[in-house]
Amino acid sequence: MVRWYAGMVVALVGAAAGFARGAEPTAEGVEFFEKKIRPVMVERCYECHSATAKKLKGKFKLDTKEDLEKGGDSGVVIVSGDAEKSLLIKAVRYKDEDLQMPPKQKLSDGQVKDFEQWVKMGAAYPAAEKKAAAKSPEEQLAEARKFWSFVPPKAQVTPVVHGGWAKTDVDRFVQAKLEERGLTCGPMADRRTLIRRATFDLTGLPPRIEDVESFLADPSPNAFEKVVDRLLASPQYGERWGRYWLDVSRYADSKGYVFEEERRYPYSYTYRDWVVRAFNEDLPYDQFLIQQIAADQLPLGEDKRPLAAMGFLTLGRRFLNQQPDIIDDRIDVVARGTMGLTVACARCHDHKFDPIPTADYYSLYGIFASSVEPADPPSLGGAAVNPQQTAAYEKELKEEEAEVEKFKQKRFGELVAGTRSAKQIESSLLASLETSGGTKEQFRDAATKHSVSRGMVERWHNYIKKTASAHDPVWAPWHALRGIESKEVAAKGSSAIAKLAEDKSKPINPLVLAALNEKPIASMQDAAGRYAKVIAGFDKKEKLADANEEQLRQVLYGELTPTNVSLAEADSLFQRDDQSKIRELRKKVDALTVTHPGAPAKAMVLNDAPTPVNPTIFVRGNAGNPGAAVPRQFLAILSPGKREPFKKGSGRLELAQAIASKSNPLTARVMVNRIWLEHFGFGLVRTPSDFGTRGIAPTHPELLDYLAIRFVEDGWSIKKMHRLIMLSAVYQQSSEDRPSGRAIDMENTLLWRMNRRRLDFEGTRDSLLFASGQLDMTIGGRAVDLPASNRRTLYGFIDRQNLPALWRAFDFASPDTHSPQRYVTTVPQQALYLMNSPFAMEQARHLMMRKEIAEAGEAEKKVGAIYRVLYSREASAEEIAMGVEFVNYEKQKGPAIPARGALTPWEKYAQVLLAGNEFVFVD
Repeated sequence: MVRWYAGMVVALVGAAAGFARGAEPTAEGVEFFEKKIRPVMVERCYECHSATAKKLKGKFKLDTKEDLEKGGDSGVVIVSGDAEKSLLIKAVRYKDEDLQMPPKQKLSDGQVKDFEQWVKMGAAYPAAEKKAAAKSPEEQLAEARKFWSFVPPKAQVTPVVHGGWAKTDVDRFVQAKLEERGLTCGPMADRRTLIRRATFDLTGLPPRIEDVESFLADPSPNAFEKVVDRLLASPQYGERWGRYWLDVSRYADSKGYVFEEERRYPYSYTYRDWVVRAFNEDLPYDQFLIQQIAADQLPLGEDKRPLAAMGFLTLGRRFLNQQPDIIDDRIDVVARGTMGLTVACARCHDHKFDPIPTADYYSLYGIFASSVEPADPPSLGGAAVNPQQTAAYEKELKEEEAEVEKFKQKRFGELVAGTRSAKQIESSLLASLETSGGTKEQFRDAATKHSVSRGMVERWHNYIKKTASAHDPVWAPWHALRGIESKEVAAKGSSAIAKLAEDKSKPINPLVLAALNEKPIASMQDAAGRYAKVIAGFDKKEKLADANEEQLRQVLYGELTPTNVSLAEADSLFQRDDQSKIRELRKKVDALTVTHPGAPAKAMVLNDAPTPVNPTIFVRGNAGNPGAAVPRQFLAILSPGKREPFKKGSGRLELAQAIASKSNPLTARVMVNRIWLEHFGFGLVRTPSDFGTRGIAPTHPELLDYLAIRFVEDGWSIKKMHRLIMLSAVYQQSSEDRPSGRAIDMENTLLWRMNRRRLDFEGTRDSLLFASGQLDMTIGGRAVDLPASNRRTLYGFIDRQNLPALWRAFDFASPDTHSPQRYVTTVPQQALYLMNSPFAMEQARHLMMRKEIAEAGEAEKKVGAIYRVLYSREASAEEIAMGVEFVNYEKQKGPAIPARGALTPWEKYAQVLLAGNEFVFVD
């Protein structure tokens, strides 16, 4: 019989040593607790041992550090640092029949080990936050700026370490942390492993056998340095590292769901190609950011290519063209992508954890609300690749655009005439009654209800509003009627008009008065109908001699009247069916731009609006509920001096400069952490896009600061940062696992070895093509359909709404939103793809056609040639024997079922090696 509660109370009497009271928990211990222990407590323990428990068992709570120290009725439960003497550990192990926790079901073995490790580490439990006295906003900001990521990076004293393992300062920071935990650094990787690691890291492709042999034969002490420099100079470097940034910038070639318009972006590829070129040219990172946010504001001269950088802002989801959502997406990608701050969490309320008030969110909102996408994006210049194709494109474009204009002009004439009809005037007047707030939502709803265009409702709303400011002979009766409650218009309307007419100092147009006095006014709809009838009776283009008639004619033909619409304003008249037809015609224009080889390259930019928006806070994120006004300015937490509103247009350039400033404590840290992440598999900060209070603290804070300062001192050079990291001993370590390291640091956060990593989707596909000799190395250009192309995966068309299942199976980053890093999963589809897909089989065939393999001669030499091509090494005698045996067996067996396209025995063997761990993993 399990007697947990009673047994626990009795057994706790024997706990003598107790919990280490008052000990400050380490950052590592707190992280372990929050990640591994607290979730289990919440799920399995709090039901009976928390302040919210229906019935507290044994008077023992786990809510706070103090509760844990206090224990239950009979004493404490944990001996800090000693799992064997801690009764809590004894209970979760289920070894004692009278002491088992939780009583209903034992924790998993992994969870029990986590609790044991937690106690051994000191049983860290973060103290509950104490409520402090109210502080002023300035005091709160000053306090918030003490958080590690808001403190500017500090120059670090290089640690003194023991032994000769460390090559660089980077190594000394890592080794010092290892020595603190009693760990040692790993042995160096062999040269073949090292060049393969570096080549994949910098180019995303395997090394060529000749490059491996050259490196192995180079006796110079700087042999690896030469390898790194060669790879950094390779055009494939920009393709590999550009892809990492495209994850950050949520790049895709389509808009997502947009209903009827063309889903594909016509010029998305120009941004992708700009990113690749920027990495290859080692564009300083501060300029890299500024160009992506505000290239249109820079003095570019003749070279307009940097304008393409602004795809960073404009290539996100289109959210059915809902502007608040588009702007929110832009704020998110800028804030998380460049500074590791979750500013978008402050859209509806002050950030729950970080010092980012809603006001700061809407300061940034105003910047992007003051930026518009031009109807005709600017050309990037350069000579036409094919003048004949360009001429053909321009001819077809004019024809398609002419069809759009032809329809618009025809419908414009019909619609303008319709706006002057009695029916349209009546509907517009009734709609204007329902738009007192003048919001877009009101205009839209009223237009739908009364079957008029939203633009016409808005025009009538503004017109009627203007006539209310002074006595107007035509509209004074209308305003008098509007002042009466709708349910009382029938009873009071006619008398109100009669009273108004008695004032001879304010004459009323007699034609309007006669129409309203024809019989008692029944309702506002009745009044609108009479107004419409009398106004529509003077649909005449020529000026009338009678002054009263001319007043009514001016309602339809006056300079500022609702129905005086120019062709440039035609869009405001088009209703749903018209808009659908225009979208259908425009879609053909856009499709031509997307697909025609002669279409010029253009930049998807933003420009400042003629008049900047003065933003207001949207209460609870509701655009229809504006609150207090805020200036366009930078975040308060990152503005330690006197914060000034932005003054240059929208403020985008000033925003970009504030982000890319060397005084910004976040920008350099965030980027060097991203670089470290892609070299080691995880960052020094494990939450690469959240450097706020809910993010994980850096494992090596001194090293992070050292790298950030070096980054800025080296001119924000990304390539120099690669060299600094890759020439260190910590990067050049073996990935060999060691039980001694795993026992203390299971997740290798202290870097006692290199991490083995599986190739991502791009690396896997590109390597298969590279190995088979089929990879098309063409750089740049429009996106291609990958199943039909052998170009690098980088150039495959990314459909935001319908990302192929294959891409998802291999953990490709979701293009719907900013992606800090890719998840790594292991699912059957990955192995099945390498085993069964026509693509993998085709690469096995082509691999066997490579000259060095096809002409290798006897079977043993052929196996050796395959190993050199795929694994950049010689095959062992055992591997050669196994390969020959496999091929001979397949030859003897023969095809079980003759199938079109079936692989030969050698091709099957090639496919086996292509699917091998040595091919798809990097040590």
